[in-house]
Amino acid sequence: MTGKTAVLVYDTIHGRVLTRLEEKFELIRVRRGVPPSISPEDAERVKGAAIFGAFGADWIDLLPNLEIIAHFGVGYDGVDCAAATRRGIIVTNTPDVLNDEVADSAVALLLNTIHQIPRVERWLRSGDWAEKGSCPLSPMSMKGRTVGLYGLGRIGIEIARRLEPFKVKIAYHTRSKREGVDYAHYPTLLALAEAVDTLICIVPGTPETHKAINAEVLKALGPNGVFINVGRGTSVDEDALIEALNAKTLAAAGLDVFYDEPKVPQGLLDAENAVLWPHIASATVPTRDAMGDLVVDNIIRWFA
Repeated sequence: MTGKTAVLVYDTIHGRVLTRLEEKFELIRVRRGVPPSISPEDAERVKGAAIFGAFGADWIDLLPNLEIIAHFGVGYDGVDCAAATRRGIIVTNTPDVLNDEVADSAVALLLNTIHQIPRVERWLRSGDWAEKGSCPLSPMSMKGRTVGLYGLGRIGIEIARRLEPFKVKIAYHTRSKREGVDYAHYPTLLALAEAVDTLICIVPGTPETHKAINAEVLKALGPNGVFINVGRGTSVDEDALIEALNAKTLAAAGLDVFYDEPKVPQGLLDAENAVLWPHIASATVPTRDAMGDLVVDNIIRWFA
């Protein structure tokens, strides 16, 4: 015991969080992804938590003096906010500092998917260019596309602004029309999918968005359709997506997130018309450092 305020931290959280927190707090490190385990004495002393991913009522109930949960990430669907609210516990996240990075990555993933960049690079690296000649052409192009955004929050609007120079049409679906934008708004996700040939998902994981990208939505995009997900994997019916990719009723998909990470269905791994990233849309050193700083600053400010 050091006399410092005790903060529970996941052992695999970003190193910058650990380094900065150690300067001001006593850290009680626990393993992420296992059933909660902490001594009664430590649990009694914990007043803050710096975490990422899941932090359920089972953890919250173990910590009688917890005041703040600082989540590393813009999404906080893994935190049981209802349980925190009942206890009057503050929950913070890291918005804004990653908007640009995720928006850049979303456009990069879209271009990778349409131009089949991983396949093209493999053609060169394998020696096929020298042995077989020019790489087969991508059947798809950005030219003339209509891009629909499922979600037009902080990151969604940044994605839309980046897409404007590509001379594509832009539309979106949200629960209510967003003021101050000229993009076409569709009242339902299906109506949006029917109106576009490219769909980018950037919504949080909620009961309302759970498996919202289903077979009907994917079919509406058409055989030239492209689906991109930089939001939450839980928004997608992965079985329906695999079937659409195999049947070529959907041209391609680019995915940064998955339903049960880090597990990726074999059907997606086998799909040559899918570009798959390991949840890295915000994964650069400057952006992750900024996220870590915000986690620490939130905790410092709360106890100040």
